[in-house]
Amino acid sequence: MRMPSAAGRILLVEDDAEIAELLAATLTENGFTVTTVGCGPDMDRLLDAEPIDLIVLDVMLPGEDGFSICRRLRAQGPVPIIMVTALGQDIDRVVGLELGADDYVTKPFSSRELLARIRALLRRADLTAQSRTDAARLRFLGWRIDRRSRTVLDPDGTRVTMTTAEFDLLVAFCQHPGRVLTREELLGLTHGRVAGTVERSIDVHVSRLRQKIEPDPRDPVVIKTVRLGGYLFTPLVAAEP
Repeated sequence: MRMPSAAGRILLVEDDAEIAELLAATLTENGFTVTTVGCGPDMDRLLDAEPIDLIVLDVMLPGEDGFSICRRLRAQGPVPIIMVTALGQDIDRVVGLELGADDYVTKPFSSRELLARIRALLRRADLTAQSRTDAARLRFLGWRIDRRSRTVLDPDGTRVTMTTAEFDLLVAFCQHPGRVLTREELLGLTHGRVAGTVERSIDVHVSRLRQKIEPDPRDPVVIKTVRLGGYLFTPLVAAEP
């Protein structure tokens, strides 16, 4: 299990330059890699380009507000989100959490408080990821995977035949939902069984896997390609012992 303070990649979506600079400095001093953007479009471009472990999202932003952005992010995957706002009413906190935020901090707050909340949320995310790694059975969008028998059932309960490489690749994706995985990482997670030493052949196996699990393989929504990044498995995944 990775240590968040050593490997956490944080995206601050905050249009107040002074606040963003202060928070970025505190997080960087504590070992995080921090990127700051000031609006939704800049956030989208950043997420297309690199993987992020957690997003600190301000509510009051130019253009699209944080509530709308949170809704979009949660529809795309389970990346941890902490919402930050000057809105102190309970209804605002409730709305943020119902839209999918994992935590909610009201301004003014101390940077140390936010740091503690980030660490706690990343620990929970790591524990969830570990449970998926250890789980014998995994579920997503009605699909069921049994790692012991190496079987895959579609939402109708029909067994879907997969090669060893396709099965290992699907399990790797299910163990890391909502995270951009590079081709090199996928090779490591599948112990090289997917593509041997030919990294680009990962693309071939992903294409074949999409043919079996995507509603429309020509317009993939389950396994998305991330430009200059790799691949992103978008569904929420449940684990069973």
